[in-house]
This record gives sequence, structure tokens and C-alpha cells, in this order.
Amino acid sequence: MTTLTPRQIHLRGLSWAFLGVLLFSFSVPLTKVAVGGFNPFLTATGRAVIAGVLAALILSVNRVAWPARALIRPLLLTMVGAVFGWPILIAIALQYTTSAHVAVIAAFMPLSTAIIAVARTHERVSAKFWLAASVGTVALVVFALGRGGASSPNYWADLLVVGAMLFSSWCYVEGAAVTKVMPGWQVISWVVVFALPITVPASMLLWFTTSADYATTGAQWFALIMLGISSMYFGFFAWYRGLSMAGIARGSQVQQLQALLTLLWSALLLGETVTWPTVLAAGVVIASVIWAQRSRRAEFIAPEE
Repeated sequence: MTTLTPRQIHLRGLSWAFLGVLLFSFSVPLTKVAVGGFNPFLTATGRAVIAGVLAALILSVNRVAWPARALIRPLLLTMVGAVFGWPILIAIALQYTTSAHVAVIAAFMPLSTAIIAVARTHERVSAKFWLAASVGTVALVVFALGRGGASSPNYWADLLVVGAMLFSSWCYVEGAAVTKVMPGWQVISWVVVFALPITVPASMLLWFTTSADYATTGAQWFALIMLGISSMYFGFFAWYRGLSMAGIARGSQVQQLQALLTLLWSALLLGETVTWPTVLAAGVVIASVIWAQRSRRAEFIAPEE
């Protein structure tokens, strides 16, 4: 069996992380289609039900043992952020502000994930990494502002988005930390299975109380199902594996590409326009991601006696 070098492991980790981000990047255009035929909250709980049922089948077929007692807490914390915190708070926030304005704050997510990773798991990264991550974040903020992100400010909505961002960053770190003792696909599988006692009754209640207000099409059903399969489930397969191999702090910077990929799918699938400033922002973000990956880990200096 061939032994991989640390560099090869890191590059493979980045490849897995990028695959996860690629699958996540379809979330916004799919959600935009789905909310035309479903209550916004149902799109959040419904996709979790789809992922949970699929995960239960896969865990059952593979006869995966129940998680160790020590892993229940981090799995539940991951569930709070991935299944409820991010999708529900964002759904509420979008009732008071625009998606472009949300993007301004959400641009800080890769940086906040790195900060939490360093605080939570004590990863060591260099000053060069922080500079590269900050440059990419600034480019994303400018990009979002240029697309109308400065309009429709609402401080209540801003607080909700900040909360959603922190929930999401924390769940990334907690889930990736569990991958040290459990494969990433099992981590997200247990997360969405643990959520079923909440997501199933919530989805049923939302369906029976709101479905009469919507004329749902086949395309909207397809969008909801794909949200459950891709964004809520298989995307995390690749994402958690990538973070565990590349390191949470450095691997998370790949997510800076998500906003740009989302724009690409929106242009191809929804007819939105890609401008030259967008292309310029994309170049800066890609360069900053590469820069962050080329930065060395910070050296550990033992304290003086």
C-alpha cells in the first residue's frame, strides 16, 4: 500500500473540500426554485427529512454501530448548526432583507470557521494564512456590495445572519473534529438521523398548514429533493473528509469559492448576468485561496522555563 506524503494528503483534502463546496454551491439556486412551491421553513426541514431517511437506509445497509457515548454531544452540536441554525435563521432573515445583503455578512464564514477551528482544535496557522484569508474575505465583501449588498439594511436581519454564520462555522468545526474517530459520511449520517424526531413532525405540520397556499410543480419538488440529497447530505460527505485531511482552518478557505460558483449556476440556470467586476473578484478570491494553502503552518515555540 502506497504511503502518501503530507503534501499529497493535503492536496487530496482540498480536492474533497472543493467537491463539497461544489455541491453546496447549488443550494441557493435550488432553494430559489423550491421556495416558489413550498413554505420557506419547509424547504429547511423537508430537505433534512430527505437526508435523514437516506442516511438511515445507508447506515442500516452498512450495519453501522451506534456512535460511542462520547461522540453524541459533538454530533448533536453539529446537528443544531447544520440542520436548524443556518437554514432556519437564514430563512427568517431573508424575509427582512435581500440575498445580496446576506452575502455581505456570509462572506465572513470561511474566516470565522478558521478562527473557531484554531480556538477549538488548536490548529496552528501562520500570519501569512490569516493575511490570505482576510484578502479573500474582503474581495467577497466587495463583490457582494457590488451586487447590491449595501441595500435593504435591517439590523434584526443582520443579527440573524451573524447567528446563522456562527452556527454554520461551529458545526463545520465540530463535525470535522469527529472525523478523527469516525468517517465523515457517518458523521453527517448520524447528524441528520438524530434530527428526524424533530424534522419529521415539523415538516408534516408545515405541509398540512401551508401546502394549500402553494401550487407546487415537478421542478420545485425536484429542487427540494436535490437539496436534501446534495446540499444536506452528500455535500457533507466530501466536505468533512476534506477538512479532516487538509486541516479545518486551511480547508475551510476553499468555501470562499462557493459564492462565485453559486453565481455561475445562477447565470447558467436562472439567466443572471456575470459582469467584469465579478470576474475580477473571482480572480482575487481564487488567488487568496491558493495563497492560504501555500502558507506554512505556524511553528510551535515552547514556552521558556
